[in-house]
Amino acid sequence: MKKYLLPSIKMTLIMILLLAVLYPISIALLSKLAPGGGKGQTVTVNGNVVGYARIGQKFTQDKYFQSRPSAVDYNAAGSAGSNKGPANPDYLKTVQDRIDTFLVHNPGIDKSQVPAELVTASGSGLDPHLTPAAAKIQVKRIAAIRKLDESSLNILVDQYTDGPLLGMFGPSTVNLLALNIALDKMK
Repeated sequence: MKKYLLPSIKMTLIMILLLAVLYPISIALLSKLAPGGGKGQTVTVNGNVVGYARIGQKFTQDKYFQSRPSAVDYNAAGSAGSNKGPANPDYLKTVQDRIDTFLVHNPGIDKSQVPAELVTASGSGLDPHLTPAAAKIQVKRIAAIRKLDESSLNILVDQYTDGPLLGMFGPSTVNLLALNIALDKMK
């Protein structure tokens, strides 16, 4: 028994040292090299912090591009999805309510045109990006409210669209915070 017990205790202590002490310390030190020093990359406008570059936030006014819904109400301390399956009645009701709300705020859009990402939460609940199509479907509403030309808003969306990673991995995306900041700067 001593033959197996002592090596097991040694291995447990080594793994505790590696995984509970050295690994977290190394990750904390590496995060200091990231933009924002591991505390998130803040976005400032006129000297005021207005959000984080990689964390989604809620835009409720119709004069802004609306974000993807969040299952955690954009709380970065509790990143999570809803964990409800696509056949769950509560989930289906939530999605239908989001579709109905979107259609009320975007008259002239048919239900079949509503991008899924505008009515379903991301896995983390904090996704700051939309596809260009999901941003452009909101252009008509914003142009009417702000009395701007739709073509200039479409150009703005194109300017804030990032292509796929390395030109081939993933979809093109639009960071909504950056887009809405640029929208406020338009005259």
